Amino acid sequence: MSEPKPPTPTPGDTYKGWLFKWTNYIKGYQRRWFVLSNGLLSYYRTQAEMGHTCRGTINLATANIAVEDSCNFVISNGGAQTYHLKASSEVERQRWITALELAKAKAVRMQAESDDSGDDCPAVPPTSGQGGGCRNSEVQSTLRTLSSKVEDLTTCNDLIVKHGSALQRSLSELEGIRVGADMGEKIRQVTERATLFRITSNAMINACRDFLSLAQNHSKRWQKALQTERDQRIRLEETLEQLAKQHNHLERAFRGATVLPSSFSNPTLGSKGGVTGKGDASDEDDDNEFFDAMEDPAEFITVPADPKYHRRSGSNVSGLSSEIGMDDQSVNFDELSLASNPESPQPLELEPVRQRRTRIPDKPNYYLNLWSIMKNCIGKELSKIPMPVNFNEPLSMLQRLSEDLEYYELLDKAAKCQNSLEQMCYVAAFTVSSYSTTVHRTGKPFNPLLGETFELDRLRECGYRSLCEQVSHHPPAAAHHAVSEKGWTLRQEIALASKFRGKYLSIMPLGSIQCLFDKSNNHYSWKKVTTTVHNIIVGKLWIDQSGEIDVVNHKTGDRCHLKFAPYSYFSRDVPRKVTGVVTDKDGKAHYVLSGTWDEKMEFSRIMQSSKGENGTEGKQRTVYQTLKAKEIWRKNPLPDGAETMYFFSTLALTLNETEDGVAPTDSRRRPDQRLMEDGRWDEANAEKQRLEEKQRTARREREREAVKAASSPEEADVQETGTEASEVSDESAHPDNYQAQWFEKIDDPVSGDTFHVYKGGYWEAKDQGSWDMCPDIF
Repeated sequence: MSEPKPPTPTPGDTYKGWLFKWTNYIKGYQRRWFVLSNGLLSYYRTQAEMGHTCRGTINLATANIAVEDSCNFVISNGGAQTYHLKASSEVERQRWITALELAKAKAVRMQAESDDSGDDCPAVPPTSGQGGGCRNSEVQSTLRTLSSKVEDLTTCNDLIVKHGSALQRSLSELEGIRVGADMGEKIRQVTERATLFRITSNAMINACRDFLSLAQNHSKRWQKALQTERDQRIRLEETLEQLAKQHNHLERAFRGATVLPSSFSNPTLGSKGGVTGKGDASDEDDDNEFFDAMEDPAEFITVPADPKYHRRSGSNVSGLSSEIGMDDQSVNFDELSLASNPESPQPLELEPVRQRRTRIPDKPNYYLNLWSIMKNCIGKELSKIPMPVNFNEPLSMLQRLSEDLEYYELLDKAAKCQNSLEQMCYVAAFTVSSYSTTVHRTGKPFNPLLGETFELDRLRECGYRSLCEQVSHHPPAAAHHAVSEKGWTLRQEIALASKFRGKYLSIMPLGSIQCLFDKSNNHYSWKKVTTTVHNIIVGKLWIDQSGEIDVVNHKTGDRCHLKFAPYSYFSRDVPRKVTGVVTDKDGKAHYVLSGTWDEKMEFSRIMQSSKGENGTEGKQRTVYQTLKAKEIWRKNPLPDGAETMYFFSTLALTLNETEDGVAPTDSRRRPDQRLMEDGRWDEANAEKQRLEEKQRTARREREREAVKAASSPEEADVQETGTEASEVSDESAHPDNYQAQWFEKIDDPVSGDTFHVYKGGYWEAKDQGSWDMCPDIF
């Protein structure tokens, strides 16, 4: 099939077309799509990549263009970049050469005009005062000096041309003269003109040297000043963002500490005019907080949607924003219904919110020979290896599991959504946010003892509370249940499988996580990805997350496929990258998610999709036309001095804070963990060994009771039935045949998973102060 004939290039046009680019001696010339625009020559593997992945760009203002033969030509900018290109024909090559030369001339001219206009602008704003005026006058003086040097160079150039021409004429006359009386006169003229040419050339060289030296000196100063201005701008932006977040948190704290008037206690009294007050405006601000545009949505081939979609959705506002606005209108109705719900405890009077701690004792610097301990652990299950607290952080695995709720606001917003696909975006962002606290957390959490619990009661501050319990010891498994006044429930059971491979440690979470929303009855489930700790023996420890997650809505069939890209030294992508696509039950894509699991996530609505050209692996990739992306989640900054406090987040600092009324099995009461937090590591190691031995003794006691029960007359009668006997005997003899205190194992008919769910009773026992049923594990 013949390709359309490209237009004849003109100085102001953007020129595009296919060229063959030399890659290496193995692959030779490869077909690439080149785009010439604004003095820049860029190339892509395919036309579809123009929207997101540029393979290389060269600035023609400083480039040299050389023709090798009838079809080949070379573009180089002094050694840093060199493109060996080949056109399909000599005519095509000439079109490209013409376009490149025109673009280069225009780029040089525009660069000169840009420099001139930049020189006319003041170096600092007028409000900078007297210091700015001095700097401006200094710049003007430097510019005048440079201008005079340029005039000197121009004069020297004119003289060189003049004397060079005269010298050339004299040499020509000298060649044609006959040997005679005029020989001496002609030689004298040639010598004189050669001397003038040498003097002028030396002056030119000196003037060039002075100009170059002056330009280099001031260029360094200007670059330094420019970098200083950029750093100041970045600091101001970060400060402004921090102030905006603090302002938002203060608004939330104020709303959380405010009791609704009695007239709002009945949702039937709220009219359309009555529910549109100051609180609604604040909630709307919460839903649209920090929704910045995504600059480079990678991983997926995405291009801007047709302008007709933007006009249909509003000026620079996606259809998703209108959906969020619809959800905001129903915010107060949800809150009023929660207020009238008898299962949601509400404060009868205004009480001050508890001030949580913001610091813990600094981590002591104890030396430990790591290899002496780890060399005997290669290939073993990490949970079965006795480890000193030097490798730990002063939190248990139950508390680390509760840290998944740090960004509970995402689930609050998801509960307000009327659109299940939009709700899926928030749930997917919540799954990614749970990994943000792990980026610097290289310490190992304490393995919970069997029967250990941890409660996180944030009902008054954040509207939720959660409970964790260690329901199995081998394999170690923990059950977690969290419920919110905003209408969502989170439950999970996670068992960890870990292997030490010498250079790295792999942690594979087993089990599933489920999230249920009361209003829509949507039921979501997903699993966790693999965590890898690198440089165990040599080098600085660092953590990576890799794998894929499928978030499934079992009610509607919607699905979000998330991919956590593993770190690669040779990859051009940003590290810790996460991408995802939200699809409905028919497989149609509606939203694209992109970001990093340690910083932020963004999502954009898909308006149209089509099949693109084959990728590098021969697979046909989909091209999505999307609206402008919006930020859905951003990581909270770490508290000051976090590097000396195990890189704990603001929430993590409060997890081990002592509280009255918690169960005697709560992780806060664990003595070895408390001693480690206080910096008494030697005592913590001794206490840890005592607790582990106590747990082994309790396990042996359970084994003896199981054997005794299996040998009783009743069990003997059961053994005669054959199959039933083996089942009862196997179950009774299982070392971890432990009945959880607050959870029970069920088969979920919706997801098909078997896991422990909360059976109730804990918070009632706490209100009554009755903990007689709790085992003595500490």
